[in-house]
Amino acid sequence: MRKLIWVAFIFLGPFAYGQAAVDKQVKTYSQSWFSINSSFHLSSRWGAVGDFHVRRDDFMASNYFYFLRAGASYWVAGKYPVIAGVAHLWLAPPEGKSTWSNENRIYEQWSAVMGQGRVSVLHRIRLEQRWRDVIKNDEVTGPKDFSLRLRYLASFDIRIFEDRKKPSLIVSDEILIQFGKTNVYNTFDQNRLFLGLKIPLNQKLSADIGYMNIYQQKSSGTQYDLSHVFRLFFYYSLDLTKNTGEIRYEEETE
Repeated sequence: MRKLIWVAFIFLGPFAYGQAAVDKQVKTYSQSWFSINSSFHLSSRWGAVGDFHVRRDDFMASNYFYFLRAGASYWVAGKYPVIAGVAHLWLAPPEGKSTWSNENRIYEQWSAVMGQGRVSVLHRIRLEQRWRDVIKNDEVTGPKDFSLRLRYLASFDIRIFEDRKKPSLIVSDEILIQFGKTNVYNTFDQNRLFLGLKIPLNQKLSADIGYMNIYQQKSSGTQYDLSHVFRLFFYYSLDLTKNTGEIRYEEETE
């Protein structure tokens, strides 16, 4: 019986997928993402983080959203930062509308950096509680829509040169899934794939620049957004302790 089920899955699975994908609609966008991400190491265990993001649509022609985030960090065993904080997002209205949408968040995250030779890998898990405005007829109505979102990021920092002051290659992928009353057909939220260069500017400041591909499922379950994104992020890290070890601030995305 088990073999029969597997045979049915192998032969009928692709057909079922093809049927489900008949009405699939994909819209393509171009965007630009800019941000400044800050990390402050205040003691051997405690610190703070904060970042500000600006996203533009139609490459740079129009507003997409603005995003502000802050949090407190605690280093477990001196090397695994656990962060808890809050955030706020201002989402621009679609063309022809005038009402901006607001979103409040509480978030918790854990991350770890592991390395061997010229390659270091950042693993980050983030849980977000999100309260979003409900917009109807170009007006904010009713209570906010609540959802949970779980994110996992794997980011590879590959040193091209022996000299750490020279650029390195960054390859990362983040998958986001969400849960809520209105997330009926889109538990899968989106996937973000990034390829770019990390450029050290000085001991406290670095930047990454490159291309990000975002594939997002909409609430209908059959509509998707495919975004081609130019990304420029700056990272500022300030260590106020006597610790001379390098602290890598984890790659931030909205």
